[in-house]
Amino acid sequence: MTNELKTYTLFIIGFIFLSYLIFAFFKETPDTSKENIVTSLNPKFDVLVWSDEFDVEGTINQEKWFHQTKLPPSGSWWGGLIQHYTNRDTNSYVKDGYLHLVAKKESFEAHGEVKEYTAARLNSKFAFTYGRVEIRAKLPAGIGTWPAIWMLNKNIDEDGAYWDNQGFGTTKWPFCGEIDILEHWGKNQDYVSSAVHNGSGYGSDVKNIGGQNIKGASTKFHNYVLEWSKDKMIFSIDGVEHYKYQPTIKNSDTWPYDSDYYIILNIAIEPDIDPNFVESPMVVDYIRVYQ
Repeated sequence: MTNELKTYTLFIIGFIFLSYLIFAFFKETPDTSKENIVTSLNPKFDVLVWSDEFDVEGTINQEKWFHQTKLPPSGSWWGGLIQHYTNRDTNSYVKDGYLHLVAKKESFEAHGEVKEYTAARLNSKFAFTYGRVEIRAKLPAGIGTWPAIWMLNKNIDEDGAYWDNQGFGTTKWPFCGEIDILEHWGKNQDYVSSAVHNGSGYGSDVKNIGGQNIKGASTKFHNYVLEWSKDKMIFSIDGVEHYKYQPTIKNSDTWPYDSDYYIILNIAIEPDIDPNFVESPMVVDYIRVYQ
């Protein structure tokens, strides 16, 4: 083979190899042009520190969860809600690798009060500061249902809550701080919102809130994520961001989010519940916390 032919052959081989590298690069590089797409984890939040995969059949894991059942002093849960929370297996159980929290229409007496609906409210026995929380869940349906997966500071002064029972309750709501990873109202099916409550805005006057419509909130599993750092919180569903909380001024009113919070799962029942409602579950595949 002549030198000219060798040179030409090497040139062709090099050109083909370079073309392959360029093609592979652009093929593997994700499209990040779509607004609000969350394409990567916070690199700091890559260590799994706590989770429940719900892979043990039967009652919920008592080492990880506490049933909060005690009514507030008014005899009803805040906001005029009309359910009892129970610790019965009919309202919360694990089956086929999923946690089921079930809201039911039934007459039930507890704490000296008779109510016509039951559900469950779980407090995690794990609390943490900063991290990524990921929940894969399918939400209950029905006008008047109000499921939520959220967080409270373990310093909340709330008689009957797990961390208050452990002696940590020092601060009244909303000044303790609240982080709502997701809320869904059956009267507004498939719209899921996230919010933070604190001294600067809370309750019906909450100012720090955002949400998005998703397809099949009650028929399909979706991934709900909170990324919480010392600077901000980012809320997303299936990788699509819908709210960021990052106050310019951080003080005790706007940012009580620098200490340990615990996770709550519950289904509340509002007074305008559909009279034909019988029961509906929140089904959770897993909950994972990364730091």
